[in-house]
Amino acid sequence: MASANDLRRGNAINYNNAVCVVLEVVHRTPGNLRAFVQAKMRNLSTGKSFEARFSSTEAVELVPLMTRKMAFNYMDGEDFVFMDPNTYEQVTITAEIVGDSKQFMTENLPLTITFVNERVVDVELPGSVVLKVVEASEGIRGDSANNVMKPIKLETGITIQAPLFIKTGESIRVDTRTSKYMERA
Repeated sequence: MASANDLRRGNAINYNNAVCVVLEVVHRTPGNLRAFVQAKMRNLSTGKSFEARFSSTEAVELVPLMTRKMAFNYMDGEDFVFMDPNTYEQVTITAEIVGDSKQFMTENLPLTITFVNERVVDVELPGSVVLKVVEASEGIRGDSANNVMKPIKLETGITIQAPLFIKTGESIRVDTRTSKYMERA
């Protein structure tokens, strides 16, 4: 058993006789009340998200998590298929669980998948990925007074802001947490 203060994003706990994954945790200390922990969680059996409050000293039952390194293989309709590079075992994951990570996923991209009781609960991307620019307008000469950016479209369909010197066909590194241009690759 752990206290509610020990909860972190990605933990799985037993809450109301159901396994729930913690999506967000905020520790609050209002001026005239006792401190509490507010957690946004997703019930694994129903798939619904909800918020719960815990006293900061309340005991919570942690459920063990298992993580595996896998690679994105291909799309199967709306679902994503991942493969373990060591055992060649394939896992199909719904678009709901993949979430916004799909904006950065290319074939053979290595990532970390978290399981609770043999069920996928989270897909974690690397900190940055290399993507190819498929559409970039030309920079106008004289537009470079300050750090001027332009919208570019990447191979996965996402549009981000990049410097004027980036051209169609180049590969760039993108930060997956902020969706921002980092450098040429």
